[in-house]
Amino acid sequence: MQTRQIPTSELKGGGYLALPDGNGPHPGVVVIHEAYGLNQNMKDITGRFAEAGYAALAVDMFTDRNRAVCMARYMAGSLLGSVNRYGIDDLKSSLTFLAKLPEVDAQRMGAIGFCMGGGFAVAWACTDSRLKAIAPFYATNPRPLDVVSRLCPVVGSYPGKDFTARSGRTLDETLTRHGIAHDIKVYPDTAHSFFNDTGRTYDEKAADDSWRRVLRFFADKLGKQ
Repeated sequence: MQTRQIPTSELKGGGYLALPDGNGPHPGVVVIHEAYGLNQNMKDITGRFAEAGYAALAVDMFTDRNRAVCMARYMAGSLLGSVNRYGIDDLKSSLTFLAKLPEVDAQRMGAIGFCMGGGFAVAWACTDSRLKAIAPFYATNPRPLDVVSRLCPVVGSYPGKDFTARSGRTLDETLTRHGIAHDIKVYPDTAHSFFNDTGRTYDEKAADDSWRRVLRFFADKLGKQ
């Protein structure tokens, strides 16, 4: 596995890139952080994707910006449910950057996001047909919800002891109604950020199961190397 920090001179906001061994071309995944930013936990997840055969790029949505202002604008977009919210253009640029790498197959691209990042993944995928699969974790839904009729296949993971559980269930129902391939699971005894192994709400059993589901789903929709 090869890793490197992407400077802001190459990509707005910069990021963290992890590439599998071998020439590829590999399927690509954009990793979208939660409110904690591009921390070591997000880098570890990016590396896990590379070990599984994916070229993974963790975006940094706070670099060179006032974090408080950014969060206010991100949360406003989330509350309004807009699919064209502040930050989506940056994600599209990140996907473009990843797709242009010689090690990446631009026809096999996906995204994963956590909390704020999960909501971004769902909203973004409603506006960008380059995404072939997404994996939102404890995410909120865009509004009106029927906009998800534009979505690519979705593998979603939600904590039962969290307000986002309702979002997961309604997304499941709506994707079924629109005939979009999906695997949505609510983990009954878990809390928000159950996938974060550095946090107090980490749930190893749910985290391991959700990771297996993501890899299985992505292998099916993005293809194995």
